[in-house]
Amino acid sequence: MNEAGGDRRVVITGRGVLSPLGNGWESTWDAMVRGRVGVRRIAAFDTEGLDVRIGAEVGDFDPAGALPRPLARRTGRSLQYGLVAADMALRDAGLTVDETNAPRLGVLAGSVVGPTEAVIDTSDELRLHGPAGVSPYSFAMTGIVPPAGEIGVHVGARGPTATMATACATGATCLGEGARMIREGRADIVLAGGMDAFSRFEIAVASRAGALSRRNDEPERASRPFDRDRDGFVMGSGAGMLVLESAEHARRRGARVHAELAGYGATADAHHLTAPRPDGEGVERALRTALADARVDPGDVDYVNAHGTSTPLNDAAEARVLRTVFGERGHDLPVSSTKSMTGHMLAAGGAVEAAVLTAVIAEGVVPPTVNCDDPEDVGLDLVPHQAREHRVEVAVSDSFGFGGHNAVLVLRRWRG
Repeated sequence: MNEAGGDRRVVITGRGVLSPLGNGWESTWDAMVRGRVGVRRIAAFDTEGLDVRIGAEVGDFDPAGALPRPLARRTGRSLQYGLVAADMALRDAGLTVDETNAPRLGVLAGSVVGPTEAVIDTSDELRLHGPAGVSPYSFAMTGIVPPAGEIGVHVGARGPTATMATACATGATCLGEGARMIREGRADIVLAGGMDAFSRFEIAVASRAGALSRRNDEPERASRPFDRDRDGFVMGSGAGMLVLESAEHARRRGARVHAELAGYGATADAHHLTAPRPDGEGVERALRTALADARVDPGDVDYVNAHGTSTPLNDAAEARVLRTVFGERGHDLPVSSTKSMTGHMLAAGGAVEAAVLTAVIAEGVVPPTVNCDDPEDVGLDLVPHQAREHRVEVAVSDSFGFGGHNAVLVLRRWRG
């Protein structure tokens, strides 16, 4: 996203993260570099009768200590995570929302799970106590509006605001579309990302669909991206919210820049609701579009944070595309899936993984793919087991989702 032709460059100035590895960006990144795994036996709800009893949960989270009490009381865990991550991102950016910037501050955020818990709870209240038992907030909280709506109200954003959903590509889509918004001059700042918290309901339906790993007896080894012995993804919870700014706006206020969001590509497979195209055509097109948007060649890329969910079909298709686009560089281009440690945080995944790219670029360390004991594609450098020092100027993050949604981001070192 370059300034040529009048376009404005877009930079990332703030990171807010809650993950199964830590309640904050620094703790999350430290755990990743150490190869820690956040998958455990599920503690948040009763798993009796479920085929899958493991997940990657956010731990030690107290909404009452992080949010105004009325807001904490009327919101569910997913939205609470997003609200707290938004506050973290603004603090990290050193940004105070006021009358001068609020009209040019947008919010793009989304969730895969959405208001499922609120819908179930409201339905139970209606059945047990009749209409009088239903909360007056239910009408607003059981729709799809809350992620961006509540965050916008909470932080005081008065620019373009929208809740977006592209399945597991949601976080990346929000970042890419937020960058476009800035690039086109419709906003100076966009708070963008995703959030999700799973419940018994999500575990039951995803397990029924055959999507989840059933390694209940060894949870830390359940998420195995690109490994021959993978048997499904591990459901994760979390939130990732990033502050995007036009380079001019960040420069004027003396902001610290984590990285430039240089390219974005989005496509659809138009193939199947839950399975990727075997040839990976839509994924490849999204990747090539993002590289072209950033005006970089495949040979310029120094690291790829793969979607890498640990499902048989998705990992195979993604590996095939990476080999096609990067060719023989696959042997020396580090590719890792941090979902091996965080599980799949659904809408939060793409946003948190974009934050990972900012740290990789800044610190010259690429996180590992843990549990990759027997890689299916030996032609890729999957950074097995241990983090590695590696200088990175340009990095790519892949995000794909049910319905054939594909979103790819390209970040690069800021040289303003």
